[in-house]
Amino acid sequence: MMVMQPGLKSAKQPVASCCRLLFVLLLGFLLLLAACGKSERRLQLGDPAPDFTATDQHGNTIRLAELAGGPVVLRFWSVDCKYCRADTPIFNDYYRRYKDQGLMVIYISLNEDQEMVRRFIADLEIEFPVIIDHGGRIAEQYRVRLDPQAVFINPEHKLATAVLGGVGEEEMARLLGGYLQ
Repeated sequence: MMVMQPGLKSAKQPVASCCRLLFVLLLGFLLLLAACGKSERRLQLGDPAPDFTATDQHGNTIRLAELAGGPVVLRFWSVDCKYCRADTPIFNDYYRRYKDQGLMVIYISLNEDQEMVRRFIADLEIEFPVIIDHGGRIAEQYRVRLDPQAVFINPEHKLATAVLGGVGEEEMARLLGGYLQ
C-alpha cells in the first residue's frame, strides 16, 4: 500500500489534468469549427428573391421589393468583363422595348471604383439603373461567386433562373418571353 505524504501529488494527477485540458481545448476547437463551417442554404428556383435596398448611378434609391408588376433581371458584372461589354446592348434593347410592360434591368457592379463604373455606363449608353455593390452584400445574398451572372426574377418576385456568362438575344427572348408581349 502506498502512503502519500502531505504536499506530494500522485503521478496520475498531472496526466489527468492534462487530459482534461486537452479535452476542453478539443471541444472548443470543434465548436469553433462547426460555427465557422455552417453553410448557408443554397438559393433554389422558386425561392423568394432576397430583398435589398441600394442607390443607383443617379442617386435614386432602389428597393427590390418595391419593383412590382414585371420581371426583374439582376446582372452582376465588372468593368473588365468582356461578356458584360458584349451583351450590354442586348440588355439595353430589352429594357427600352419592355420597360413599359414592367421589365426592370438592374446592373450590380462588383467593382467599387465609381469612375470606372461611370465610364462603362457612358461608353455603353446604359439607360437602366446601375448599382455599385459596396462590400459585396447583394452578391452575397444571391450567392454570386463569379461574374458575369444574370439572375432572372419573375413578376411574383421568385427566382426564375440564373445564367453564368454572356447572355445572347435568343436566350433573353426565351427567358423573358413568357412575361413580355
